[in-house]
Amino acid sequence: MADRWDEPMRHEPVDTSRPSAIGRRYALDDDPAPHADRPADRYAGRFDAFVGADDGDPAPVPPRRPRTVGRWILRGIAAGIVLLVLAIGWLAVTAPLSKSLQPPTPPSITLTADDGTPIARRGAILDTPVDAAKLPPHVTEAFMAIEDRRFRSHWGIDPRGILRAFVHNVGSGGVREGGSTITQQLAKNAFLDSDRTAARKIREVMIAFWLEAWLSKDEILSRYLSNVYFGDNVYGLRAASKHYFGREPERMNIGQAAMLAGLVKAPSRLAPTGNLAGARKREMLVVAAMVDAGFLTRAEGAAVQPQRVLASRPTQLPSGTYFADWVLPDARDQAGEIKTEATVKTTLDRRLQRTAERVIRQAGLRQAQAAIVAMRRDGRVVAMVGGKDYAKSPFNRATQARRQPGSTFKLFVYLAAMRAGMTPDTMADDSPVEIAGWKPRNDDGRYLGQIPLRRAFARSSNVVAARLTQEVGVRNVIKAARDLGISTPIPNEATIGLGTAEVSLLELTAAYAAVANGSYPVSPRGLEEKAGNKSWYQSLTGGSRKMPDDIREKMLDLLSSSLRGTGREAVLTMDAYGKTGTSQANRDAWFIGFAGDLVVGVWVGNDDSSPNPGLHGGGIPAQMWRQFMVSALNIAPVAAPVVVEDGAIDPEAIDNAVEDPIGAAIPQVEDALDGFGVQMKMGRDGDDGGGGGGGDF
Repeated sequence: MADRWDEPMRHEPVDTSRPSAIGRRYALDDDPAPHADRPADRYAGRFDAFVGADDGDPAPVPPRRPRTVGRWILRGIAAGIVLLVLAIGWLAVTAPLSKSLQPPTPPSITLTADDGTPIARRGAILDTPVDAAKLPPHVTEAFMAIEDRRFRSHWGIDPRGILRAFVHNVGSGGVREGGSTITQQLAKNAFLDSDRTAARKIREVMIAFWLEAWLSKDEILSRYLSNVYFGDNVYGLRAASKHYFGREPERMNIGQAAMLAGLVKAPSRLAPTGNLAGARKREMLVVAAMVDAGFLTRAEGAAVQPQRVLASRPTQLPSGTYFADWVLPDARDQAGEIKTEATVKTTLDRRLQRTAERVIRQAGLRQAQAAIVAMRRDGRVVAMVGGKDYAKSPFNRATQARRQPGSTFKLFVYLAAMRAGMTPDTMADDSPVEIAGWKPRNDDGRYLGQIPLRRAFARSSNVVAARLTQEVGVRNVIKAARDLGISTPIPNEATIGLGTAEVSLLELTAAYAAVANGSYPVSPRGLEEKAGNKSWYQSLTGGSRKMPDDIREKMLDLLSSSLRGTGREAVLTMDAYGKTGTSQANRDAWFIGFAGDLVVGVWVGNDDSSPNPGLHGGGIPAQMWRQFMVSALNIAPVAAPVVVEDGAIDPEAIDNAVEDPIGAAIPQVEDALDGFGVQMKMGRDGDDGGGGGGGDF
């Protein structure tokens, strides 16, 4: 057997005259007997047929087997079933029916004051969905007459409406009329974007079929009316009827329903609050369509009158205020994922907010701006005003502006000194000094020699603050500021003791709150704290530390002495603590202090940081602070100014006071204040005689 591998390949003899098994099966032999009745070319599959005849004629091609039409029909049905199953599965995943109840609008969030009263809203104006079955017939008929007359009879799309729109558009030379049904509009609004592509239109039709298959006509109409846009950032029929007419949709008359139905075509352009004439013209067009559709008789249509809308909407909430702008990011975080509308309670006290607004408004500021922040000792912000007029300038000067704090920064210098073992009775040298070529000076040009730190703090001595900064070390002053929550950059130089590093009013007020609270840092917040809101890192590193009692008592001693010196215009009939501050060239004036359970910061200055001759922290800011505190704490006014030291003056009031000297203009509180864009007259009790007034809240 093995030898056969070495033998040359040989062909076995083949008997061509004997039909093979394959030949017998397919009758590929010379015997035509089995199919004698068929033509000869039926057996053209033989070898000689492929090699061709001698005359060169091409070999005949065998005909294809006829395929039955039924087979193609079955295949088409099968493919259709597969596509239908895939489409249904795709719609079930990407277009759940519940989504048709969600307005296609940005998330809406409503902020409330600490008493639960709404104060601001961001996002769309929404309300509860409507039930079409419970609405008066003329309400739903108004929308069907102008949007989809055969809504009750078609199955998602309206071929007649599409054809009519096509004819009208061709005749007008452009897209003048649409053929979408109410069901298609619901599909587009709830599930799709506004792209005008063939693919989106196909998806719209598929979703319309899907909605018609699973929802009743009233359910489709209810969902459509509950999320359609009506202009003025209002979504849904209930919100629109309240917004424009001040009534529930169940109580709308024919004219009101017709006006709202007419807005759907161009809500932004036809909103009656801005285009009443256009809205009324569209209203009459809808009434005519209702008559033409048979929903109204001619007499009923003729009786409909042009409708009026609310001249004013006192219940409409502002979309932006200084406080709302500041607290909104945290409010969104607390609310989590907002599907339609969320309500978040803030720490704002409406009474204190109105007081802060009134104080700024009645200060008589001209070109100058002002800001006020009021918080509880634990950091809960109860009032915030970032400027004279939010509508004209939403820039929040309480949180966004960074300005030089002047002598209010000395809080950290003296805190570092108390930590170093000094006391308010420690003697300091109030005489000229030079530090590395820098020569600080007292603003009033007076130097008292050896004085206790208490008196140096009260008269806001610059040379004593510079000496203390050098003695305790710049790093320790910076550390004191960081411990109390100052996060803005602070240069590593001795001049910081006089307030050359820029800070915000909010942060600086929170630093004073740390002294009032006896623990640090105090984080200003606009929302109530909730358990579990902090991350594990914040829990480990973000805790507060208690200020030693002796250090706190020393700081309270110093802060109270200031109200007998530069801050005497802020004296109250109860224990009060604070510090004045004036930046270089009188650009910024501050007063920050606390009394009772309130910590309040006031800033006055120009937005362009231009000088204000005569402006100083012991003047207008201190008086505004006192005016706010008297009202906020509901305490008796001060009978007369308090001056402890004989001949005590405010050194901050002397600098640049040759023109329009504010400091010299207020030897008594009842005098008029006029300068640097300020016109204010106040009595001894800090009351300017003006009444209360509303504001953003």
